[in-house]
Amino acid sequence: MFNDIGPLELLTLVVLAVLVFGPDKLPKMIQDVTRTIRKIREFSESAKQDIRNELGPEFKDFEFEDLNPKTFIRKQLDNDHLGLKEIRNGFDLKQEMAEVTDAVQGRESESSSGTSSAAAGGAVDMTKKPEKPGPDERPPFDADAT
Repeated sequence: MFNDIGPLELLTLVVLAVLVFGPDKLPKMIQDVTRTIRKIREFSESAKQDIRNELGPEFKDFEFEDLNPKTFIRKQLDNDHLGLKEIRNGFDLKQEMAEVTDAVQGRESESSSGTSSAAAGGAVDMTKKPEKPGPDERPPFDADAT
């Protein structure tokens, strides 16, 4: 419940409690808080038991923590009556990424190897600087740009 409270934060809370309630009232306050927490837990367990009794004997192993989606999925993956582990083990993400990377690098080396293959395929090498026209040449006309 308080897994994310560090020792410095706990010490700060204790000092703050001593300052707010005073050293003489603090033990009584701690007892009252623990008594209240205990009653809330008993009420919660009683409500859970009533729900289990109402659901019937087929739900006697039902856990309310299973209603959490993360817990439900983790429990279903551990069961593996659907063959999910076989599917998960058959899919190797690192291998798939390596294949994609090799394919992309292979295309880049083919397109930059020669201008004839780039011109034939219609691809333009964006890393190559455009040639500047001479002083008496006009820049190329692009009908799509106008």
